[in-house]
Amino acid sequence: MKNDIIKTLMEKSTQELDTELKNKKSELFNLRFQLEVQQLENPHKIKDVKHDIARVMTVLREKNA
Repeated sequence: MKNDIIKTLMEKSTQELDTELKNKKSELFNLRFQLEVQQLENPHKIKDVKHDIARVMTVLREKNA
């Protein structure tokens, strides 16, 4: 499953990956905010989004190298 995610990220352009990264960082901010105000139902979602951000950043670094 993770290989499929990486393959789809590799197929995207650098501009699409930048947009994806901004969206994921915004989602992480919102999740952290929800956690602080006690409205987050699934705290594990924060960890998943952090992993997604790391995947996108890794693919971006590979494409820029």
